[in-house]
Amino acid sequence: MATTVRRTVLNLPAAPVGPANPLPALRPLGEKHSLSERAMAELPRDMARQIRYEPLRTLLPVRVLDGYDRERTPAEFAAIVIENDQLRATVLPEFGGRIHSLHHKATGRELLYRNPVFQPANFALNGAWFSGGIEWNIGATGHSTLSCAPLHAAVVPAPDGGEMLRLWEWERLRDLPFQIDLWLPSDSAFLYAGIRVRNPHERPAPVYWWSSTAVEERPDTRVLAPADEAWHCDYARNLERVPVPEQQGVDRTYPLRSDHPADYFYEVPSGARKWIAALDGEGHGLVLTSTDTLRGRKLFLWGAGGAGRRWQRWLTDPDTPGYAEIQAGLARTQLEHVRLEGESDVSWLEAYGPLSADPAAVHGEDWAGARTEVESRLSAALSREAVDAAYRAWLPHADTEPVSSLAAGSGWGALEVLRTGFKLPGTPFGEATLGDEQAPWHELLTSGVLPEPRRVLPPGPSLVAQHWRDMLETAPADPLTEYHLGVAQWHAGDLAQAVRSWERGLELAPSRWPLLRCLAVADQEGGHPERAAERFAEAFDDLCQERRDSGETWTAATTALGREAIEALLATGRTEEARTVWARLRPAVQQRGRFRLIHARLLLAEGYRDEARAIFDAGFEVADLKEGAEILAGTWSELSDEPVPETYDYRMRPAD
Repeated sequence: MATTVRRTVLNLPAAPVGPANPLPALRPLGEKHSLSERAMAELPRDMARQIRYEPLRTLLPVRVLDGYDRERTPAEFAAIVIENDQLRATVLPEFGGRIHSLHHKATGRELLYRNPVFQPANFALNGAWFSGGIEWNIGATGHSTLSCAPLHAAVVPAPDGGEMLRLWEWERLRDLPFQIDLWLPSDSAFLYAGIRVRNPHERPAPVYWWSSTAVEERPDTRVLAPADEAWHCDYARNLERVPVPEQQGVDRTYPLRSDHPADYFYEVPSGARKWIAALDGEGHGLVLTSTDTLRGRKLFLWGAGGAGRRWQRWLTDPDTPGYAEIQAGLARTQLEHVRLEGESDVSWLEAYGPLSADPAAVHGEDWAGARTEVESRLSAALSREAVDAAYRAWLPHADTEPVSSLAAGSGWGALEVLRTGFKLPGTPFGEATLGDEQAPWHELLTSGVLPEPRRVLPPGPSLVAQHWRDMLETAPADPLTEYHLGVAQWHAGDLAQAVRSWERGLELAPSRWPLLRCLAVADQEGGHPERAAERFAEAFDDLCQERRDSGETWTAATTALGREAIEALLATGRTEEARTVWARLRPAVQQRGRFRLIHARLLLAEGYRDEARAIFDAGFEVADLKEGAEILAGTWSELSDEPVPETYDYRMRPAD
């Protein structure tokens, strides 16, 4: 059959992502992916340099997504299917362009771990993320802020004359446009992905890219890559070089033979072909290969321990087998960022397809023999020269303009193109995509004035890049402009000036709580917890007086600020004021899992240990529990000398 690209609808039990958190993400990022200085000192010089290269300080201008829960109901998802006579790929353009399924027709096998539910969880840099399929991670170390965001999608002529699906967006953490071209040649058992990241600016930019593929995990699943060593990263801020396949007497290429979650970044020799495969006990599975630009290869495993198994059940359906991830990236590890010069781009080609190899060799004790067998079978199925040729054939088509639109992403790229006049062939960011969030910034761009909102609402998202900061500095200094200017200055590291901007805005602001909240965060980061607690309490009181309704926007603001206020007040021993904030939250908010935990901690602070224990005994789930968080186990240890119940044990490292 001829290759086709068509729309369809996917039905899944799903928990809605919910509204974005309206409070700007001012706080520094956590240390989950950072290393100790001792670990850094032992790394190769080039790796250490790229780890230190422009790490993110905040998530700005991106907003946090933490408004989801764990109540799943039937839902429809817009999907795009790419199909030929051998493969059928199902793509979710509204959720980061995730490839949900890759079905091999000849064998009837699903090549990916296809999640039977849609359950957001707090794994992305900005919160909401979901497991399964093939995801595209761009921006900075971690799961992309676009995990639960729409991408532009359109049909484009493919290199072989058929149809190709193009996905593209403007990545806002690094201010860079990118594209993903997916196509299936009519006679191919491999899905091709041509990927390009552009830097249209004059300045260099740090680039991060990892393609992450979830594969079904069973006791006989083995992950193979062309390496004898790997960089092992755990959740205790360590990165060490270890042998492959055995570490401490255990073959770690079988994901279920490890106890705890871990990353293994394979040290693939520079001249070796770049590939990674996950094969079952019969030698069948998925292989990912690429052109050499995509140099990194990684195995992520949850392990067979209790916490890893609970995380898997948390992210998917308890009745499905677990998954591991095989990944490919621009650097050796995911802690690194690569420099991309101004007015340039980087591109490569990835290929995903079925692979079968001799199971005796794949699972034999001879690691070199196992790798040789897999690479030989890969060469027969898709040679290295064929991948390089497919890349060269694709490059002239990367600038081809879309033929027909299939989905729309955000309007932020259109705003940047209007500001700069950038010419980006093949990835149009049309003015028609500008929406309500971009409207005030478009007005600032054209008139030099940031307009006042037409009705009372929490402030919209801030823009923080230098060019927008410069425009805010020359705009009339009304309170809303001072608020956004302070956010931009904070992002730039000019903390003192940010505080001055917020304080100036506060003098005349009809809506005080957004500015007070920013000043409270500044106090926290500046080592003034008492003053921060006072400002949080004042901000929450002002918000409660100002909120107009119980709709989604105001509820999101009240929920987010109420949580911050209670935590700040408890941290300074002001339990009575924390109780006052708690009492003003809506009952539906108080019943959320996160706030059940907060209430338990409030009761503990008030001396009501038995009542706090009763909350745990009754049971609750914290929907936005962060990857690697230990707060549940930590709170339990304050309540009881008993072992942490399995229900609340999500620790991703061995107990101290």
